[in-house]
Amino acid sequence: MIRDRLARLIDRLPLPRRQESPRDRPATVEEMTPRPGLFSVGGGDFRAIGLGIVAEIREACALAPDHHVLDVGCGTGRVAIPLTQYLSAEGRYEGFDPVARAIRHCSTRITPSYPLFRFQVADLYNKRYNRRGRIKDSEHRFPYPDASFDLVFATSVFTHLLPEGSARYVAESARVLKPGGRFFATWFLLNAESEAALDAGRSTISFPRRQELHRLHSARNPESAVAYDEGFVLDLYAIHGLTLREPAGHGSWSGRAPSGYAGYQDRVVARK
Repeated sequence: MIRDRLARLIDRLPLPRRQESPRDRPATVEEMTPRPGLFSVGGGDFRAIGLGIVAEIREACALAPDHHVLDVGCGTGRVAIPLTQYLSAEGRYEGFDPVARAIRHCSTRITPSYPLFRFQVADLYNKRYNRRGRIKDSEHRFPYPDASFDLVFATSVFTHLLPEGSARYVAESARVLKPGGRFFATWFLLNAESEAALDAGRSTISFPRRQELHRLHSARNPESAVAYDEGFVLDLYAIHGLTLREPAGHGSWSGRAPSGYAGYQDRVVARK
């Protein structure tokens, strides 16, 4: 409870002032990058991870500079910032996140220099990030018209959603994709090899709580980390007209030998 109250207090504090960019030039990458420790930034090297995700998306999804892109769970702009250096004036970026402070950072640091990059707060209930949210993730309708985007991507999002929320987010991602558009998402996928590695204690994260379609890292905080039966995920894609471009790429999280992908979480790339 003390931690939650402290988080809410920090979230209300004003963002630190930085020297404003001259009006005759856009903000630099450094000026757009959040300070270390800003709420919702996450761990690891912020810039390196963002650049790595952009490189993956460009390679796996044939991302072009003029594409229209949706970032599901955009946070403080980890991927948006490097995309400002890639998308052209004909391109477009939209991002949403339940953390108002993260969206405020993006809207004040990125959008003034790159007006085609737009960010919205999603009033979603989240036990950790937005306890006052009014909408369940299982009921959330993405605030964009049908067939709006060439690419929808969600990194480290489905690893924090329960089955009803995941089903909704896959459905909504498919709805807003243009025909031929690509869907890039990361998961913790359960199959014979990853479950064997988990049960042998070789994984870097444990999922001891077994459910019908998924396993939980923590029963007390279910959304902290969620792993899904791979067959359930692939069936969900098929239901919504999403066809895999390649077999799912299995990362290193479970302790199994990676296959088709050198990342940490598992990667699924599909086409509508």
